[in-house]
Amino acid sequence: MTIKNKLRTGIGFLFVLAFICCGLSIYFLNRLSADAGGILKNNYKTLQYGQKMLSAIDAGSGPLNKAQMQVIDDNLNRQKHNITEPGEGRLTDSLSAVYEKIKLHQVADQQAGLHAQARQLIYSIMQLNMAAIDHKNEVAKGTANRATILVAFCGAFLFLVAFSFAVNFPGYIANPLKELTGKIREISNRNYHQQIDFKSNDEFGELGRAFNVMTKKLDEFENSNLASILFEKQRIETIINTMHDAIVGLDEKLFIIFANEVACSLIGMSAEQLNGQYAPDIAMENDLLRNLLVTDQPKLKIFADNRESFYSRESLSVTSKGKVIGKVIILKNITEFQQLDEAKTNFIATISHELKTPISSIKMSLKLLEDARIGSVNSEQRQLLENIDDDARRLLQITGELLDMAQVETGKLQLNFGSTHPRNIVDYAVKAIKFTADQKQVAINVQCDESLPYVHADLDKTTWVLINLLSNAIKYSHEKSVVELVVKKYHSDEIEFSVQDHGKGIEEQYLSRLFERYFKVPNATAEQSGTGLGLAIAKDFIEAQSGKISVDSELGAGSRFAFTLKRES
Repeated sequence: MTIKNKLRTGIGFLFVLAFICCGLSIYFLNRLSADAGGILKNNYKTLQYGQKMLSAIDAGSGPLNKAQMQVIDDNLNRQKHNITEPGEGRLTDSLSAVYEKIKLHQVADQQAGLHAQARQLIYSIMQLNMAAIDHKNEVAKGTANRATILVAFCGAFLFLVAFSFAVNFPGYIANPLKELTGKIREISNRNYHQQIDFKSNDEFGELGRAFNVMTKKLDEFENSNLASILFEKQRIETIINTMHDAIVGLDEKLFIIFANEVACSLIGMSAEQLNGQYAPDIAMENDLLRNLLVTDQPKLKIFADNRESFYSRESLSVTSKGKVIGKVIILKNITEFQQLDEAKTNFIATISHELKTPISSIKMSLKLLEDARIGSVNSEQRQLLENIDDDARRLLQITGELLDMAQVETGKLQLNFGSTHPRNIVDYAVKAIKFTADQKQVAINVQCDESLPYVHADLDKTTWVLINLLSNAIKYSHEKSVVELVVKKYHSDEIEFSVQDHGKGIEEQYLSRLFERYFKVPNATAEQSGTGLGLAIAKDFIEAQSGKISVDSELGAGSRFAFTLKRES
């Protein structure tokens, strides 16, 4: 039998018991009502009829008058139709005969005897009904007692059955579920040798049989794949441990899944101490792991192998069906590359510094050769001197940019902050670039309101940036064109400097690389092309002052370079 049918049977049985109890209650209530109705309807009415006839007879001492006789006739007729007790009919007939004699004999002496006889008969009828009332009252009491006993017995039996049902049936449902829950917990611990024996033919029995089949299949699957899974796991761990890079794997909840030997060595903890642990808890006491979890810096300096080493940090997200299920953090040792880069930077700085002195001497010698007091030169010689001067100026510019770049890369960039009006920066830059603009007949249109607030900046380096942007704008402008230099408020705490030219513009694919070191826009003329360092240095100078630099360009419409500086607070 199914659980559903068992529930229906149990609840139906309770319903039948309740129905029987209610039926018995209704039956005995009807019996009590019938008994009470008999008392009231039959015997009590007879008593009323007798009482009225006695009152009519006793109304006067002489013969009965018409009114008295009418009352006796009415009640006597009603009594004849209300015969309910044994012997009551005989007494009623006798009373009727006596009454007929009373009506025939109007002599006072004779009527006195008849009246007494009639009273005696009426009293007899009344006593007979009074005795019937007492008897029926006892019958009603007996019926009430039997009803009380039977209803109480049925109610108690119904209560016991319901109580037993309430106590035992939840266990019938809950005990198998409890056993099933315990078995499922065992299976979650990879203990697949679990069996359930539900000795019933209901849904629990089917569930137990299905559960047993499932555990057998799981055990077979585990035994068939465990060896290959363990082999693949060991192979992957071996590959990860043989890598020279530090690798840490985390799941989506930041629990450490694995850490190879290099990562364990850097973190200073064994694999047993790391695997399966919650990474943020360990990071509270481990600086390196905290930096790996919190920082997004692509390069880290770590003290390892009794020396300072440099590592590049790379974080890879692991996804499955579009959902992130973890991430892998990789640390690559770039100490040798860092040392080579520092050596390169130092070499460039040294060479640039050493070249500045002979280049300056060449320029001084050129100045002397151009002086007529030294001697006159012909036109061919003057052309050669101009070429030498241009080359020396270009070399001096390149060495200056290389020195600035070396300062940025070595972290030796020093800023001298001060408070100055934006107009001062603009005036210095325009004055320095005026000769170049005049040679190409390019007008510089300056828009800088005197009411602008002061800025907090390094005057020399900011001026150098603005000169570089103006120089580039002039290079890429057509002759007799205009370059707009606009200074305005940008947000509540920043001032924006922008330089707009109307040259051919820059293709969109190159805009994202303009501020990279040594990048040059393709197809630029020899006069327009530079070292590829100017914009990179400008970006470093502006960002070192907590500003931002950007570019917008459209082919055929020119380019707009802009940078922001913090206003004086």
